[in-house]
Amino acid sequence: MGTIYVIEDEINIRDLIKIALEGFGYQVSAWESAEEALEAIKEKVPDLMIFDRMLPGMDGVTAIQQIRSGDICPKVPIMILTAKDKEIDKVCGLDGGADDYMTKPFGILELAARVRSLLRRSNGERESEKDIVTIGRLEWNFRTREVWFDKKLLELTYKEYELLQYLWKHQDRVVSREELLDSVWGYEYDGETRTLDIHVRTLRQKLGESGQEYIKTVRGVGYRFVGGKTENKVSSIPELMSQ
Repeated sequence: MGTIYVIEDEINIRDLIKIALEGFGYQVSAWESAEEALEAIKEKVPDLMIFDRMLPGMDGVTAIQQIRSGDICPKVPIMILTAKDKEIDKVCGLDGGADDYMTKPFGILELAARVRSLLRRSNGERESEKDIVTIGRLEWNFRTREVWFDKKLLELTYKEYELLQYLWKHQDRVVSREELLDSVWGYEYDGETRTLDIHVRTLRQKLGESGQEYIKTVRGVGYRFVGGKTENKVSSIPELMSQ
């Protein structure tokens, strides 16, 4: 099923998450501190990590930033748990590199659904595309799940990549907010759509001044990718990486 690392300092919540996910068939290891988890990934890389935001010592966001900037598992799917439900707190977690977040208290069934969604999209889909695709000033490598803008690698989180790819694949039409939440996140959000807006905003920021050009907002409907002509290349990964 997959290996999951849980980092949560409240023992009751930590044990609940561990027991519940093990009940769904996952192999779960749990720690109280981020420092312990960062040491653990040096020995074995998990399929997914769940961080509490507020931890003793190093906080969850700082730990996620270290993982994203490191060499061991920079693209591992990560979910962040937080007792804070203000938009700025969610933005902080997502900008820090988390792919999804849950606000405490939360339901175990919803947690399991979000875990399945993240794992489903991390398993095997990246192998189906082989060529590098050029879209205007963007270059897309589907095998490595890397996106380059003006020859510069974009540091995208897992969900940012999935969202950008979905918009590109459906660039011939406007994609509704509901469709994006259902297709990219894989479950109903019960009216909570701010996570989509936050991801779109961070994507645009990473694209710089061209962010608004590539991802258009259609008021009252959703979003549309506008990238111009698409060209397929048979370029090799080493050639792209050397630029």
